Amino acid sequence: MVHQIGLAALVSGVTAQALKPIVDAIERRGFNPLRVLDTGGMPSSHTSVVTTLTAGVAVYQGFSSPLFGISLIISLYFIFEATGLRQEVGNQARVLNEMVERLKVKGSHHVEPEVLRELIGHTWIEVFAGLGLGLIVALLMY
Repeated sequence: MVHQIGLAALVSGVTAQALKPIVDAIERRGFNPLRVLDTGGMPSSHTSVVTTLTAGVAVYQGFSSPLFGISLIISLYFIFEATGLRQEVGNQARVLNEMVERLKVKGSHHVEPEVLRELIGHTWIEVFAGLGLGLIVALLMY
């Protein structure tokens, strides 16, 4: 049997991923159901999952438990990685894709790389949306 914390975290992550194509359709005026499988974007499923996990540990173990402290630190690490390192990787992919396009326009026939994925990390707005979703799921399920 799945523990309530694990189930809630799963629901939180699936909900965040399910919202991505809807938010993307509103922002870009085009619906792409495959966005449900992508990383990056609104809301942050990484943040949503770790927020729900940490809230669950707080409910079942208490704020003063060592497990809560560990969960909180790991959650913060996940969130900062999603906005820092992964966002920077996305920015670098964007620059590289632009450079390749410029080379193609100039007529370089030796450039045939695959287009790099640019939507990898999260902005702070996407993180806060994931945090809110994670708290809502935690409130509803605990």
